[in-house]
Amino acid sequence: MARKPVFFSFHFDNDVMRVQQVRNIGAIEGNTPISPNDWESVKRGGDTSIKRWIDDNMKYKQCIIVLVGVETANRPWVRYEIEKAWKDGKPILGIFIHNLKCPRNGTSRKGQNPFDTFNFKDGKKLSTVVNCYDPLSYDAYNDIAGNLETWVNTAVAQRK
Repeated sequence: MARKPVFFSFHFDNDVMRVQQVRNIGAIEGNTPISPNDWESVKRGGDTSIKRWIDDNMKYKQCIIVLVGVETANRPWVRYEIEKAWKDGKPILGIFIHNLKCPRNGTSRKGQNPFDTFNFKDGKKLSTVVNCYDPLSYDAYNDIAGNLETWVNTAVAQRK
């Protein structure tokens, strides 16, 4: 099956090393990571610049993957990306990455499911319709590697 282009949403400061592991799996075509210098330049342009960067980078992606670390659910730009993806009709899924080993910090605590923080008008949570996968604690990398393409395909099929 052809690799689907995806957009990765995550908390850069805490999780960039774990995110790189997921990007390097190669089962899907992820968005090109922005360099820290380029991101600083985008941030200097203020909220409008950040929204434009996110909007431009999400535009042609077939799926949005939220890589969930300990603080991801509360990050304002991750929340913007989730809301935008849902409103734009994009397939979306989450993957907890706390059990991936960061060379600097090892593993971390499990973060909150970010989809639990969004409610529909009827009070139902977004997490009732969007999957957030929790890979095996003892082999998180291989669990993600073995299932990533299937998880993306499931999200795409559910959103149709």
